[in-house]
Amino acid sequence: MNVQKRTKMNEIVDETSRKFEKIHTVIHNSSQEASLSVANEIASLIREHQAKGKKLVLGLATGSTPTKVYDYLVRFHQEEQLSFHNVVTFNLDEYFPMEPDSIHSYVRFMNEHLFDHIDIKKTNIHIPKGTLEKEDVREFCQDYEKKIAQYGGIDIQILGIGRTGHIGFNEPGSSLKSSTRMVRLDRVTRLDAASDFFGLENVPSKAITMGVGTIMAAKRIILMAWGEGKSEVIQQAVEGPIKESVPATFLQHHPNCDFIIDDAAASSLTRVATPWLTSECNWTDSLIKKATIWLSEQLNKAILKLTNEDYNEHGMGSLVAEIGSAEHINLIVFNGLQHTITGWPGGKPNADDSQRPERKNPYPKTALIFSPHPDDDVISMGGTLLRLVDQGHQVHVAYQTSGNIAVFDDEVIRFMDFATDIQQENASLQQKFTEVRTFLNNKLPGQIDSPEIQRFKGLIRKGEALAACRYCGVEEKNAHFQNLPFYETGTVKKNPYSHTDVQITYDLLQKLRPDQIFAAGDLSDPHGTHRVCLQVVFEAIDRLVKEGAAWIKDCYVWLYRGAWQEWDIADMEMAVPIGPKDMERKKNAIFKHQSQKDAAMFPGNDEREFWQRAEQRNKRTASKYNALGMAEYEAMEGFVRYKFS
Repeated sequence: MNVQKRTKMNEIVDETSRKFEKIHTVIHNSSQEASLSVANEIASLIREHQAKGKKLVLGLATGSTPTKVYDYLVRFHQEEQLSFHNVVTFNLDEYFPMEPDSIHSYVRFMNEHLFDHIDIKKTNIHIPKGTLEKEDVREFCQDYEKKIAQYGGIDIQILGIGRTGHIGFNEPGSSLKSSTRMVRLDRVTRLDAASDFFGLENVPSKAITMGVGTIMAAKRIILMAWGEGKSEVIQQAVEGPIKESVPATFLQHHPNCDFIIDDAAASSLTRVATPWLTSECNWTDSLIKKATIWLSEQLNKAILKLTNEDYNEHGMGSLVAEIGSAEHINLIVFNGLQHTITGWPGGKPNADDSQRPERKNPYPKTALIFSPHPDDDVISMGGTLLRLVDQGHQVHVAYQTSGNIAVFDDEVIRFMDFATDIQQENASLQQKFTEVRTFLNNKLPGQIDSPEIQRFKGLIRKGEALAACRYCGVEEKNAHFQNLPFYETGTVKKNPYSHTDVQITYDLLQKLRPDQIFAAGDLSDPHGTHRVCLQVVFEAIDRLVKEGAAWIKDCYVWLYRGAWQEWDIADMEMAVPIGPKDMERKKNAIFKHQSQKDAAMFPGNDEREFWQRAEQRNKRTASKYNALGMAEYEAMEGFVRYKFS
């Protein structure tokens, strides 16, 4: 029987598909849509309590996850007269020690994102204090618990989730009954925060946090998560056993807890990753491909060796019944995978292109590669870039942002040392060097660089990008440094993109009218720059489509992945083999970005150097193709085609 149920968040799901899930989980198409649903629920509760003359007690979180929720709440206040006069808030946590006016302070975060823009009473705001004397922390934590109890407990608690599965700063090992207290932060948590603090050494080792028991006492809990980077820990929290090593699993005990996530964060849940294990499937071509590749990998068998029994024993008997035999399924998927492999990413001239991912005409093509940071082009698709140049195509690279915040201060001093040594007699340059060095020597961790130093750091990265272009054979005039304004804040936090960002991109597209566009489809980068850059490209393309630009209809748009993650084999629509010689050339192009060599400013949660990530990822992709029964290659780069209407 196909049983359907309408959930609290108006989501209709097949209940049989959720049989592995131990927490009620709602999947939205985007984080924006999900954030709006959460903001609407909070607003409704505020109004309900106001109508009854009661206070609403909100438990609030910080970090990038809830920011859009706060944006919506501010908008509701400004445009719909939603009042917060009856709202009392308790924040989850704060670093210790931490000054309230520090750019890393959660006090400052909450003021900037919410409190300064609404009519909440300052006396109703409660945030753990990072300025306490150590001996006063225990008493403060006890008082924090008492205040929550005096207000009748938390009505609705908002949570994010860390890569270790922590909620608040309740790290692995936290007890189910733990209360507000000081904790020592896990190394993984500190690594994840290192980029915000401009270095691991600047991240506090301690924090004050509500306990798991405090959180569990809330009447309602909403945990939010966005992006593929959270998919594995979401799967553990929702489907795994309850264990102290993943504190979010304790939420399985809560009677009124929802996980609100986007498609990307849901990608590892069984109903998304392997739906044939949960219920009957509508066997589309893409699902057949995905299921067959999964089965091949599970059994460590080449695709052409899979049998009817293999399919039947792994929840895919209905597929065999529908298609007819394992052999037929195997051939369909095997041939489809073979057709994704091409050594001609710009199309092979004078060849039959009916089974190739790219067209043979026109030749040569104008290819435009969008690179969010000045090194993403060579890190993510350097082998393909080299192949396009070698095969005679006109290759352009658009560096979307300056990447200036990812340059260490010492790099600026090194370059200015060089400049002053060359121009010893130039008093103005020597004076400038003195000013820069004085600023950098007195710079506090996380302090914003002056506009001039930001410009110098951008020039360092520009020079590296040009060096890589020259090495790869891309003409310098074909390197376009867009310096999109949304990025130029001097801080990790960026501005929302605007019409200006889209217009810059639109103008370049109209100028070049490329036959191919390559853009970063990697949505897992730590600070979301790739996500914003991709959205800017999409908006510019959509505008061209709506305007009826004839050339855009014949343009293929290919999405590559960045340094953090590769496409699943099942999703790849073009796979470009890289031989040993080209792999070395690709690494040499990455090495041209010397400011990112050895120790990048923002390595994310992967401590390998970027060239190591790229090489190992490309070799792993080739190994996966080989294990499925394809030809054996040294390495491969994968792409997904973006199809616009």
